[in-house]
Amino acid sequence: MALLTKDAEARITDLLLNEGLADRNLVTNIRQQAELEGKSTLTELKNHKLISDDMVARATAAIIGVPYVELKNITIDQDILAKIPAEASERVLAIPLGEKDGMLNVAMVDVTNVQATDYLSNLINQPIRVWMSSERGIREMLDQYHGDFSGVKEAVRETDEATSTNPDVKTIVEDSPISKALTSILSYAAKTKASDIHIEPLENALIIRCRIDGVLRRIMELPKAVAPALVSRVKILANLKIDEHRTPQDGQFTVLVDGQEIDLRIAIAPVTWGEQVVIRLLDKTGVSMEIEKMGMTGHALHSVLEGIKRPNGMILTSGPTGSGKSTTLYALIQQIKSEAINIVTLEDPVEYKMDGINQIQVNVDAGLTFASGLRSILRQDPDVVMVGEIRDSETAGLAVQAALTGHLVFSTLHTNSAAGILPRLLDMGVEPFLLASVLNVVIGQRLVRRVTEKKEMYKSSEIETKSINEIVGNLLPTTKEDVASISEDLGYPGLPVKNDEFYMLAKGMDAKETPGGYSGRAGLYEAIDVDEDIQKMIISHATANEIMRLAKSKGTVTMRQDGILKVLSGITTLEEVNRVASDLS
Repeated sequence: MALLTKDAEARITDLLLNEGLADRNLVTNIRQQAELEGKSTLTELKNHKLISDDMVARATAAIIGVPYVELKNITIDQDILAKIPAEASERVLAIPLGEKDGMLNVAMVDVTNVQATDYLSNLINQPIRVWMSSERGIREMLDQYHGDFSGVKEAVRETDEATSTNPDVKTIVEDSPISKALTSILSYAAKTKASDIHIEPLENALIIRCRIDGVLRRIMELPKAVAPALVSRVKILANLKIDEHRTPQDGQFTVLVDGQEIDLRIAIAPVTWGEQVVIRLLDKTGVSMEIEKMGMTGHALHSVLEGIKRPNGMILTSGPTGSGKSTTLYALIQQIKSEAINIVTLEDPVEYKMDGINQIQVNVDAGLTFASGLRSILRQDPDVVMVGEIRDSETAGLAVQAALTGHLVFSTLHTNSAAGILPRLLDMGVEPFLLASVLNVVIGQRLVRRVTEKKEMYKSSEIETKSINEIVGNLLPTTKEDVASISEDLGYPGLPVKNDEFYMLAKGMDAKETPGGYSGRAGLYEAIDVDEDIQKMIISHATANEIMRLAKSKGTVTMRQDGILKVLSGITTLEEVNRVASDLS
């Protein structure tokens, strides 16, 4: 914030009051106390969270007569950002906005600092015009832009004239521009918590996309000439064959980004216009290993926690690729891990390394498959076994035998719902009476994007209200007296009373750092206790729909219902639930 006189602070405070942006009585009390203690009134108001940095910056700009800019509402070209070096921007908290009439417009926190403005003007050898912005806005812009792709531009310049095949080794060594470009892309992906990076060749360009909160976003387009060197650099790091362009290759390596290690899983495949690279980022520090924080609650949480208390049996989770199945299993293992039991996992790949767990990496080329590995594991005196995925009849049979012989077995399948697990295993040749006797609980899950903390409420439309009532109307409290008990039972505090007119729903504030108003993800879950009634249905070869109808009558909340309850709790939106669970009943 600009260095202000007491008179200027008083004028700014009065402006905030006159605009109705702060409570007059509270401000008066804090102002009097600040004057007695010789402190800044504005600083004290911010400390008491009565005003924000943005409010102060906007009012300050109005008082001292400089234009104000809200940075979250604009997009700045990388060429403009490059006008001021990142180190200088961070030192004086300034961001270049654009050029006009030979002057560079610059957003600053302290617009009264003449030395800082002279320093920037002399540094870039160009006159500047200052705009005011909040410190929060400047710092978010620095985090999001500066340094993210600084190496990419240099790489483009150095390789633009190079041949599109067999790149010179000099262009892919560790300190080369193309290596810096890859580091910039990885750094951006890590900062935005992307789960995957897609490097995709087109006929005349190279597209870089990142999957953030489950949605792919295009982050840049590069000249096609950069592609061979960039792909070769990835191959070198993953210890793959540089000269192999006709067959797919898989590998992995680890990078250090901002002081933390991130494991990368690499998949390279030949496509029409070259080679596509998909890099999956496995960052354990950015993933919650607590099942409640992942979004499981109510009946599903109770069923799963009871299921993992048993000394033997099977806990299976299902869902499409990227629905968080492996993370759920890690969280459950984290719940039961202790020095008293031997836990062995068989994974492809080992996604998150955990202390106290014996983790085995599948290696098909060496003959170590899920089936052969599971046979080996059972000779290692395990108490708990996790099989990354049941893909075939042999693995399914061995997993069931392991559960029958006193082991607690965790695994995943690719089915659309929890109930779909049961007929799927029967299709794999598992005997119905064996399956019925070993299953503890089966889980179905999907992932939805969370509404950002900055949100606004709105009334649901007639169609939205009707849809909500059709899906969860039978679950909602019908009177205010029932709210507390039903909300506690379902695991969502403060659910609304069933209403035929409207519900108050949340939507996030759209910004560059939270596109669409979303930030982070939460799980939608359903869990079925395999009790005697469900066992009888398994033995009689009941369909998934028949099993789910029985489970719902016993209290199971479906994934779609769980999603609507999360909508009513302000966690996500109807659009998100419909996007990921429109195929579910």
